[in-house]
Amino acid sequence: MENKKEVVLFSREEIAKRVKELGREITEHYKGEEVIVIPVLRGGFVFAADLIRELEIPVVVDFAITSSYESREESSGQVNIISDIREDIENKHVLIVDDIMDSGHTLKNLKEIFGHRNPKTLDVCVLLDKPSRRQVELKPDFKGFEIEDVFIVGYGLNYGKNYRNIPYIFSWEDIDV
Repeated sequence: MENKKEVVLFSREEIAKRVKELGREITEHYKGEEVIVIPVLRGGFVFAADLIRELEIPVVVDFAITSSYESREESSGQVNIISDIREDIENKHVLIVDDIMDSGHTLKNLKEIFGHRNPKTLDVCVLLDKPSRRQVELKPDFKGFEIEDVFIVGYGLNYGKNYRNIPYIFSWEDIDV
C-alpha cells in the first residue's frame, strides 16, 4: 500500500507460542474425547492447521466455507455459506475454528446452523477477538489474542486476495510524506 508502512502486531514466534498454549487448553477441555474441528475457510485454515497439530486428542477435521467480507475491510453483515460440512455432528464434540471474531455474524450463524444438528458440545476458537466490533451476543470459548479495532492482515487474514501467506499479523500506518 502506497504511503503506508507495515506495523507488526503479532510476530511469527508470538503466534506459535500462543497457538501451542491454546492447544494445551483445548486438549485439557476435551480430555479423552474425540473432537470434530471445523475450520472456517478461507481465513481460518492457517491457524487451524497449526492448532490441530498441537492437539493431543483424537481429531476429525471438516470444513465450512463462508463469505462475508468479499474484498472489503468490513464485514457486510451478510453471511453466505458456500460449502457446508459433511460430517455428522450429532452427539459429538464440535470446535469451530476461525481466524477472527469481529462482528460475530459468521460464527453466530454457524453456531445456530450446527446447533440444530444436536452436537454434544459446540465451542468456538478464534485466533483474534475484536470485541469492540461485536454486533451480536457471542464470545469465543477459546481465543488467542484480543485486539483493538484495527484492520489486520497476514497469517491467513487477507485483504482482497493477498497477504494470507505472511507468517505474522500486521497492520499499516500512514507515512508522513
